[in-house]
Parts: sequence; C-alpha cells; structure tokens
Amino acid sequence: MISAKTRLMANYLDYLSQQQRTTAANLANLDTPGYRTRQVDFSAALRTALNDPRGEPQAAVRVTGVEGLAVKSDGNDVSLDRELQNLSETAVRFSHALIMLRGGIRSVRSAIHEGRGNG
Repeated sequence: MISAKTRLMANYLDYLSQQQRTTAANLANLDTPGYRTRQVDFSAALRTALNDPRGEPQAAVRVTGVEGLAVKSDGNDVSLDRELQNLSETAVRFSHALIMLRGGIRSVRSAIHEGRGNG
C-alpha cells in the first residue's frame, strides 16, 4: 500500500515535471513576438494535492501568465536569465524530491524484510 506521503511526493514530481516543460516552452519562445512568460501555479497545485483525500496524481496543473515582468518592444517578456534560473531551481527540487521518495521506498522495503524475519 502506498502511503499518503509517497503519493504527495509523486504529485510534487508531476508538478516539477510540468514546471520544467513550461520553462522549456518559455525558452523556446524567447524571440517570439508577443509571447508572454508562463508558469505553473504551485499554490493551486499544492491545494489540489492536499485536498484530495485519495492523494491521486492530478491530471493537469494550472499554467498561468506572470505579471510584472519587463516587456520588450516586440511584446515578449521572456527573460533568459530568469528561465535558466527556474530550470536550475526546478532540477534541484526534483533531485531532493527523488531522494525523499527513495528514502520512503527504502523504509517500506526494510519493514517488509523485517516482517519476513519475524514471521
């Protein structure tokens, strides 16, 4: 049986994956006139994950525009520096989440092996 913590971590990994795809799309449109930067709405994704009593993976996360960014003369507001920073931060978060998920899996395996030894 998968724990609620494991499901939550799986949902978090899904969110991070979507964040990477959104950042990649922003970078792909760096020079597209009129393109506006998008981001994944983490707080909405977290609320949805926490409010789902089954902890089931979410089919989609909400992608929104970003307010307050400097807009270039062509109407594009994508910043290369900002997007590269987002990629880096998301990669670190993904790595940490995987470490936590692996730790949870190790705990389950350990409990199974200990249970076999006691039976």
